[in-house]
Amino acid sequence: MRHPFRSRSAGRITLALALPTLLFAAPSHAETIPPDAIVTPLYTQALPDMPGKEVLMLKVTYPPGAADPVHRHDAHAFVYVLDGEIVMGVRGGQEVRLKPGRTFYDGPNDVHTVGRNASKTKPATFIVMLLKQQGVQPVLPAR
Repeated sequence: MRHPFRSRSAGRITLALALPTLLFAAPSHAETIPPDAIVTPLYTQALPDMPGKEVLMLKVTYPPGAADPVHRHDAHAFVYVLDGEIVMGVRGGQEVRLKPGRTFYDGPNDVHTVGRNASKTKPATFIVMLLKQQGVQPVLPAR
């Protein structure tokens, strides 16, 4: 007895049945997850006149299509866009599109709901300065 996938007619039927599934299948795992941001620590400084506080400065590059998960900082976060365009937003606020030279702020009680590259083809780079508690991670899960 021949294997059903080896006969010509069975092979055509199998392909005909499978083709719609292949064409309309969900995108692969790699296509659905945006690329991670590239975060480079630039500077950390304890603030002697503010015991327990420090400044942390980061350079963040969003590759094309990159997006952050919803998060918070438990810090005062000041963003300055160097190049490209990003979209930022906090819970209860409007999304804003930021070009080079533009700034954004989110505070210790804000939940950062939107942080992404506005472009699917070009990277975007910005500086983040965080005024935060020493020993606390700069990015925390949302509450």
